[in-house]
Amino acid sequence: MKKSFLIVISSIFILTFVTVLWIINTYNQLVKLNENIKKQWGQVENVYQRRVDLIPNLVNTVKGSANFEKNTFNQIIEARAKATSISINRNDLNQNQISKFQQAQDHLNNTVNRLLLIVENYPNLKSTQNFYELQNQLEGTENRINVERNRFNEKVNNFNTYRNQFPKIGIASFFDQFKEKGYFQSQIESKNSPIIDFGK
Repeated sequence: MKKSFLIVISSIFILTFVTVLWIINTYNQLVKLNENIKKQWGQVENVYQRRVDLIPNLVNTVKGSANFEKNTFNQIIEARAKATSISINRNDLNQNQISKFQQAQDHLNNTVNRLLLIVENYPNLKSTQNFYELQNQLEGTENRINVERNRFNEKVNNFNTYRNQFPKIGIASFFDQFKEKGYFQSQIESKNSPIIDFGK
């Protein structure tokens, strides 16, 4: 009787110990994947900030070299202000927050693209070295943004896949910081070519 009782107690102890180790390991892996997302979000913000910092230089270069419609400058200034006013808590990277951030950034991107398309009417400006360098930097920044957004989506995918597996989802659901994360998604408008109307 004592021997079978000890076997049962030992089995329960071992099972409890293994379960606790598994929970600790799962929690630590969730923390690691969550921190990777936060770090990558920092990179995304960094490249967006680079673009925001380049825009005043681009606008000033264009202003100085062309008789340009004031309306376009105002739109760029407003879009830049809106894009910089949206900030996201790294601990709450849900789909709604990501979509709001992306919408503001896409609006800024569209206004800058409009500026670059309108500049086509100013051949002297295109040959200006400062403008050429700024345009190249802006194009390079757009490429960096795309790369960092893709990396962010990979990190989110790793986290969400790990988190949503059974029975890990049970552990993740107990902790607020392990909510499912949001992705950057292509906007519906981005599938259409931009319409440039010089009459506005």
